[in-house]
Amino acid sequence: MKLKIDLDEFRVSHGKSFRIKKTRTKVKDLYQDEDHYQSLLAEFREEIDDLQQKMYAQDRQGLLLVFQAMDAAGKDSTIKHVMSGVNIQGVECHTFKRPTSNELDHDFLWRTSRVMPPRGRIGIFNRSYYEEVLVCRVHPEIVTQIQRLPGETTKNIDKLFENRLKDIHHFEAYSHRNGIRIVKFFLNVSRDEQKKRFLARIDTPAKNWKFEEADVKERACWKEYMEAYEDAIRSTATEECPWYVVPADSKKNMRLIVSAAILAEMQTMHLKYPKLPEEQVEHLQAAKRILLAEKE
Repeated sequence: MKLKIDLDEFRVSHGKSFRIKKTRTKVKDLYQDEDHYQSLLAEFREEIDDLQQKMYAQDRQGLLLVFQAMDAAGKDSTIKHVMSGVNIQGVECHTFKRPTSNELDHDFLWRTSRVMPPRGRIGIFNRSYYEEVLVCRVHPEIVTQIQRLPGETTKNIDKLFENRLKDIHHFEAYSHRNGIRIVKFFLNVSRDEQKKRFLARIDTPAKNWKFEEADVKERACWKEYMEAYEDAIRSTATEECPWYVVPADSKKNMRLIVSAAILAEMQTMHLKYPKLPEEQVEHLQAAKRILLAEKE
């Protein structure tokens, strides 16, 4: 791999001291030009794909990639560009939007836990159970008026979100103990850059469909969202289930950092093709002899 990135700058594994105001939204370009960028991204894809095939063959571990961000940060395009070279049979992507009535009839982790990746696969969550401590925290009326929780549960709304963060922490630790590694990405776009991207969506007819009136309303809650993200990352970042806070003002740099982080995490999983028992090896050699003995 030609590109070396110091991921310690972006990896948050002990969240108690994390401060979002100390993070960066941009870095110096990691590539020389467009061709160099494309070649670097292709190298990362190839190595990730190789490790995914070993994961699938080994069938002992799985990987969940969680993507969270403010609107227009580039979640969709990052998932597309980083994972497009990985065997589609080994990857499952789920996007979580407004909960359905059926989902609201269950606990807040239900709709995501039922589609967790099995061993041998990579799962991708475009938004996730973290929405329950992000958008719901910024708009607590979602919890008190829509989620139909018992009155005692919603009486102390601050305690409710504190408990949800504990539940998420325990759920991720439980998943890790059962062979599912969870790696979380916060694509850290600046408020100024988000404004530029919103204006581009309005001014470009082909991008009009991406813009919703609610996007501007949510932008007005920027400070509240940053506080919610900071609390979520501080409460759930662990060595086993880290967060990566990735500068997102440049989509290309962001994709390279995300690619490097995925590869680094997979390299710690000790993935390799399973070693066949001696008896099975003998069967393979017997089959080889039969095939070679065939007459044309």
